[in-house]
Amino acid sequence: MLKKSLFTVLVGLLSACATSPTGRSQFIYMPDNQVDQMGLQAFDSMKSKNPISRNADYNQFAQCVALDLTQQTGGQWEVVVFEDETLNAFALPGNKIGVHTGLIKLVDNQDQLAAVIGHEIGHVLSRHSNERLSQETAVSTGLSMVQAVTQPQTALGQTALGLLGVGAQYGVLLPYSRVHETEADTIGLDLMAKAGFDPRQSINLWKKMDQASQGGQPIEFMSTHPSHGSRIDNLNQHMNHAVQLQQQARSQGKQPHCTK
Repeated sequence: MLKKSLFTVLVGLLSACATSPTGRSQFIYMPDNQVDQMGLQAFDSMKSKNPISRNADYNQFAQCVALDLTQQTGGQWEVVVFEDETLNAFALPGNKIGVHTGLIKLVDNQDQLAAVIGHEIGHVLSRHSNERLSQETAVSTGLSMVQAVTQPQTALGQTALGLLGVGAQYGVLLPYSRVHETEADTIGLDLMAKAGFDPRQSINLWKKMDQASQGGQPIEFMSTHPSHGSRIDNLNQHMNHAVQLQQQARSQGKQPHCTK
């Protein structure tokens, strides 16, 4: 019986090997449908507890940018603008996107907003939430973590939400790793370029974020997504490829027209 149990565990661990969109090896143990359910529950909870913006211009702007991006990924995505002055956006498993009004006010144009939303979608496409949950939870606690999302006031619930990437909403910070951040940057840059957005505006966006943080503005995005000195360098290293993708997209008639 012990040998059979060990064999079952071994088979499970071997089957947990996966590959990210950039070719990186990942440990993905939890079923994607469970992680998607966690994302859906977390998003529903946020919508019920946080004010949603009724600003028609903000909503139209965010919806427009997100639609052009998600047309490159497929699937139906829900986009909600939250009335929150922090400079933040996030995406959750289950195809959910949240954008804060503070971020919309900060960006100068559609391309800068696309850089942030594209980055967040990059986390979802790379299954970073599942990877973190798989690494941090044992088989016996996997189901408990799924259920805990509905109870954000508990310690386990906060941990689960933090691993999903929205823990800051509930007072717990569990930043993505540098590997995850760089991967999301790369995927997001290509995604915005394939949609026809100008990838070079991503550099201007991060510079604006840095300036805003020095001015004392609340940068929740920067606190939950650590800013590394090499971020802009990494983007620049990938920029020529991204610009080529944008040129191809434009030649195919992809020209976003989203205005604040």
